[in-house]
Amino acid sequence: MATLLDIIRTRKSVRTFDGKALSPAERDDIMACANAIEPPFGVNIRFVWMDAGEKGLSSPVIGGEKAYIAGIVAPSPGWEEAYGYAFEQLVLYAWQKGIGTVWIGGTFDRSKFEQACGLGENEKMPCATPVGRPARKRGIKESFMRMGISADDRKPGSELFFDGGFDKSLIVEDEVLADAFEAVRWAPSAVNKQPWRVVKVGNAFHFYEQRGSKKYVSDATGDLQRIDVGIALCHFATALTYHGKTPALTREDPGLNAPEGATYVATITI
Repeated sequence: MATLLDIIRTRKSVRTFDGKALSPAERDDIMACANAIEPPFGVNIRFVWMDAGEKGLSSPVIGGEKAYIAGIVAPSPGWEEAYGYAFEQLVLYAWQKGIGTVWIGGTFDRSKFEQACGLGENEKMPCATPVGRPARKRGIKESFMRMGISADDRKPGSELFFDGGFDKSLIVEDEVLADAFEAVRWAPSAVNKQPWRVVKVGNAFHFYEQRGSKKYVSDATGDLQRIDVGIALCHFATALTYHGKTPALTREDPGLNAPEGATYVATITI
């Protein structure tokens, strides 16, 4: 049986589906997982299942999908990182069940999706995902998209992980931490920008957002790259938990001297 670390390492974004609807039992199982997720930092997030045909939902970069799941959030302190953390838990669970997903934040008719999910006043729907069984073969459009963003490539750890401050790359010798950092390295992100940076100070691991462009920030979605850092936090905590550690999440800025464009997001302590 595949372990959680196997799931993290092998999970791929799926944009081409087999055209078959999931069974009611599969849908109920996925939504039971969604409803059981407890987002960090006390943030309120709800997940909504939407039938694509019934609601007239589609995306020009997706094919063969029969349903979508949207994540709805009531903004409060730390909501963006909490959103990424919680939604990624659902994404990993789905992949463990052989069900494909892909984070989408802009390649769809936002107003139609927001109406379909029953977006309330003072709520946001930053992202949604199609859900279904992956097709046996990727579509041509999907193949070109993956090639365009180098979807199967990742930055080396020396560019992402640091020791004591941003001036020294982290050398990881502990096997548990090596697994956790590798899980972070393979986290998905918008157009594969990998905007997370992590500084180890003792038993604390401070996560930062290294923003590449303001185009990833809007009133409708919030800061998508900060959401990406939430995904990385999820991967790190999941790997640590798998190894029997008890990660604690906080949002107390350590006051490190960060490079230009780097903003503190959250800390995991073990």
